[in-house]
Amino acid sequence: MTHVAPYAPRLHGWTDALALRVVALSDFHACAPYMDAIRLRNIGREVAHLAPDLIVLLGDYASGPRLSWPLAPEHWAAELGALRAPLGVHAVLGNHDYDGYVREDLKRGPVAAERALEAAGIPVYTNRAVRLAHAGQGFWLAGLGDQFAFAQGVRGFGRGLGVDDLDATLAQVDTDEPIILMAHEPDLFPDTPDRVALTLSGHTHAGQIRLFGRTPVVPSRHGSRYAHGHYTEGRKQLIVSAGLGYSGVPLRIGTRPEIVLIELGGTRR
Repeated sequence: MTHVAPYAPRLHGWTDALALRVVALSDFHACAPYMDAIRLRNIGREVAHLAPDLIVLLGDYASGPRLSWPLAPEHWAAELGALRAPLGVHAVLGNHDYDGYVREDLKRGPVAAERALEAAGIPVYTNRAVRLAHAGQGFWLAGLGDQFAFAQGVRGFGRGLGVDDLDATLAQVDTDEPIILMAHEPDLFPDTPDRVALTLSGHTHAGQIRLFGRTPVVPSRHGSRYAHGHYTEGRKQLIVSAGLGYSGVPLRIGTRPEIVLIELGGTRR
């Protein structure tokens, strides 16, 4: 069984009348033998038992670690396409979903990961926001384009290497209802306005290897500041998933794959 990481944050502007159960899945890195179709199917069964109202997929479906071979996008997307929730399954892309592409390629259409997800019935959000309603209450779900889509081979994690546009994304929100933002990397969190109640991210793998309470390598321009877990700054909050798969090496030390379960609103004791 995959570890379930539960969170029940109280969000600014989120009414108790809007009781919402959200499952967030991130960093699959689909490949054999570590994240093959059987493993993805089992994750799907575990998610179904949690009975979420909404499922969000936070990127990095492609590019497994060393000592693995990739799954074809249509194969892993078919397994993710079997996920079900009353408010649907919604996705953003991660940096590894752009591996092998250059910015000029985008003129010829979506990358393979986006095409596969859309073909499986899962909408992909690239700087897009939509209004959803549940139990008679409305909220916004927004998805940011990846911040490091074209950072391959570039040292560091500077700006301007992605396809993200936070201002354009939030400009689509035309009510004062709360916003949940899907953003593969947590790096933008300090720049996110308080208007965004909750940001959901992955990317870091919780460092993947954690020794003596330290994470030697975290792929973020903030280092280990947002490596994993729940963060609050002012009125805004961030949850960073440890992800499900492996990147680089097929090894986790001191970290574990997880399904993130978020309970919002409702009556609390």
